[in-house]
Amino acid sequence: MRTIIKNATIINEHRTFEGSVLIEGEFIKSIFTEEPGDEIFQQARIIDASGKILIPGVIDDQVHFREPGLTHKGDIYTESRAAVAGGVTSYLEMPNTKPPATTIEELNKKFDRAAETSMANYSFYMGATNDNLEELKKIDKKKVCGIKVFMGSSTGNMLVDNEKTLNALFAEIDSIIATHCESEHIIHENTKLYTARYGENLPIRFHPLIRSEEACYESSAYAVELAEKYNTRLHILHVSTERELSLFDSKPLSEKKITAEVCVHHLWFDESDYEKYGNRIKWNPAIKTVTDKNALLEGVKANKLDVIATDHAPHLLSEKEGFCLSAASGGPLIQHSLLAMLEMSRCGKLSKEMVIEKMCHSPAQLFNINKRGFIREGYYADLVLIDPNASYFVEKENLLYKCEWSPFEGTEFHAKIDKTFVNGNLVYDKGKIQEGRLGKPLGFNER
Repeated sequence: MRTIIKNATIINEHRTFEGSVLIEGEFIKSIFTEEPGDEIFQQARIIDASGKILIPGVIDDQVHFREPGLTHKGDIYTESRAAVAGGVTSYLEMPNTKPPATTIEELNKKFDRAAETSMANYSFYMGATNDNLEELKKIDKKKVCGIKVFMGSSTGNMLVDNEKTLNALFAEIDSIIATHCESEHIIHENTKLYTARYGENLPIRFHPLIRSEEACYESSAYAVELAEKYNTRLHILHVSTERELSLFDSKPLSEKKITAEVCVHHLWFDESDYEKYGNRIKWNPAIKTVTDKNALLEGVKANKLDVIATDHAPHLLSEKEGFCLSAASGGPLIQHSLLAMLEMSRCGKLSKEMVIEKMCHSPAQLFNINKRGFIREGYYADLVLIDPNASYFVEKENLLYKCEWSPFEGTEFHAKIDKTFVNGNLVYDKGKIQEGRLGKPLGFNER
């Protein structure tokens, strides 16, 4: 199958230019900056992209698709459908399922399931525990994106809190270690403090006070200390505070061994939004002050923060009910992450080129993903066509999440995903999912 996307405004590798892209099979065959010859159009599906923007597919480096064991919230099929509708063509999924992916056997089951149902390309982190170091060393680094270490209480039984174990992990693991950093003892002390003063039924506004700036900074600083001590490849997930930015360099990504991610919700919301959205914007780490939000955006522009992702983590609305200490943390975002960041660009907060860098190029470079994340000849044809002149109003009727809600309900975005290609296949077209087209396992080059 040959497809030519012609007359597009292409945003790729810090350039914006008019051009056309020829897809042959799974790959990008040619990129044209002038009108291609007539022979290019022969026996090809022609898509006129005049007035539209063509970008590489988004790579989300942190999602929770809930399979196995938590599939009442979401599963690989439903959430990957939502992903491609949002322009996300590849994802890296977390290990805190039931059972957790803390053994090679359980990890392989997730790959097998994704091969049967995932509409986007995929890889999976293996989860660290206090006693599975030898199992972690068995991973296939050409297939598995990295090791996830929960240095905070977000996932209960996967908390790694043994100092000897943490030192061994950072010393002996030669894959990327991706961390959730919040200090358990500070969270515990803050919980005791506020419940003693105000009782157990704390409203949501206490969430960023309990899972505080200090809790985030202390844990992130400890992770950086270990990484520097052992020369470990460290990637700190969902940075949420201004103070943590002091831990990271503004060097080019290619020169870093310690990198950081920021999530869409920490760039979009701040603590003033708890009154309107309540538990719907309860995440761990917590959404914090407007000062933190603005500093994180500056951190993106200064290249202290390398990747923009979602931490897509669906729960049923019934699970989000209750008080601060009982309501579930996390929410669905992957269908709207690209549109949200393009909306921030439209408002002048950062350039479209930087959105593409942080959501497409940088994840591919950081994880050394084979032939993805860029519009280049010979690369997989993971492409997204965006209509920048159309409006998209988020409402329950157009949500694809299994949990059937979004914190963006009622929001109008001033752009729309027109088409998404995964491995050369048109999987999403003007609001319709093209069923039966499956993604592929991601490959990783030597790191």
